[in-house]
Amino acid sequence: MTRTLLVIDIQNEYFPGGALPLWRAEETEARIVAAIGKARASGDRIILVRHVSAAATGLFVAGSPGAALRPAISDAAGDAPIVSKAHADAFQDTDLADHLAGTSELLIFGMMTQNCVVFTALSGLANRFHVQVIGDLCTAPVEVVHRIALNALASKLRVSSADDAWN
Repeated sequence: MTRTLLVIDIQNEYFPGGALPLWRAEETEARIVAAIGKARASGDRIILVRHVSAAATGLFVAGSPGAALRPAISDAAGDAPIVSKAHADAFQDTDLADHLAGTSELLIFGMMTQNCVVFTALSGLANRFHVQVIGDLCTAPVEVVHRIALNALASKLRVSSADDAWN
């Protein structure tokens, strides 16, 4: 069984100094870096996803500092492929499905829990995988939104912790 980690939108916009800082973004990033290390040691595949806007102004403008992936994530992931998306669902209008060839189990996490994580996990194109959302590797604008989104997801698919995923 091939497992792939789908690391969604760990970009500068979501951190202090960015346009839309999220709840506990830096702590979440540190946990994600550690999880990527465990995944690489276990032989799991890693795919990074980044949101890029075609607009001239606003969030995630192509080439802007805010749209850049966080250096710690890029460093931890090494030569992992990067999928650029323009919608909340990382499958929509991207080549993500091509990168997932041979994957049976898909572990999804990142930013924002209630938006890109939810829409990707519930995407029709995710149905061919055993999907698991790693809740402690996600965050949202505020804690209550994060917890509500995870609770709702748990009624549809498996939501677990990083400890559960690598123990």
